[in-house]
Amino acid sequence: MSNRSQVTTFFLVGLPHPPALDTLLFGIFLVIYVLTVLGNLLILLVIRVDSRLHTPMYYFLTNLSFIDMWFSTVTVPKMLMTLVSPDGGAISFQSCVAQLYSFHFLGSTECFLYTIMSYDRYLAIRYPLRYSSMMSGRACALLATGTWLSGSLHSAVQTTLTFRLPYCGPSHIQHYFCDAPPILKLACADTLANEMVIFVNIGVVASGCFLLIVLSYVSIVCSILKIRTSEGRRRAFQTCASHCIVVLCFFVPCVFIYLRPGSRDAVDGAVAVFYTVLTPLLNPVVYTLRNKEVKGALLRLKDKVAGSQCE
Repeated sequence: MSNRSQVTTFFLVGLPHPPALDTLLFGIFLVIYVLTVLGNLLILLVIRVDSRLHTPMYYFLTNLSFIDMWFSTVTVPKMLMTLVSPDGGAISFQSCVAQLYSFHFLGSTECFLYTIMSYDRYLAIRYPLRYSSMMSGRACALLATGTWLSGSLHSAVQTTLTFRLPYCGPSHIQHYFCDAPPILKLACADTLANEMVIFVNIGVVASGCFLLIVLSYVSIVCSILKIRTSEGRRRAFQTCASHCIVVLCFFVPCVFIYLRPGSRDAVDGAVAVFYTVLTPLLNPVVYTLRNKEVKGALLRLKDKVAGSQCE
């Protein structure tokens, strides 16, 4: 892809901010990154060791936590380097290709996974008696595998479209990671066709997934309203609330950046922080603080660890 490109190294400009805030921003993002990794690792551990959480819902949640942990790792460490080192924004052409592919691979896989999770909640509430047979271990594995393969294919298209163009300078990317829109601005060729294909590609995926999620939750709400007891309705709504929160926090910034005409570097960079830095942290917080089963599993794990230390 790079045989026609003269640029061998790109330079990530980073987030627009006054230089005096370098240390403060570094500290804030470092703490968020550490909490994100530890929080998602904790969810993976708890679901792994607690047999009560070996259900389809938590199977997909392990996939989500794994994705979020690496999704943050793809972008945040490099952003931290741009804050503390004058040369921290330098990234080789090959590394930029790898970062863009990894970013879109994990991001699109998460998009598909949110759709599968909404479908899972729909089956659990709409068909409670047949849910176990419909969402068997084999079915869950096939659905999860499909999300990963679809994300890989989607990302390969994005990466190929972006880096098939020649890049002969300038080499400064107005962003804190390698993403298609700011990179295409540096291409030494007409990018209109690329921008249209990427717009349609991301638009079809994001809009399609979001539409399926909305349809799932319309059906879920209709099913919940048929539940006779108020306690049953409350528990059903509570089960779906966490998923709705993280879906909105993920899709709204993505739609703002990729599915609107024109681009503003400073605004896009600030909005991208929401789904690359904050959403991966929000997922473990939402799914632990709002979920009684996970909180119970955490307490049992704590008691188990404390008991082993006393022996």
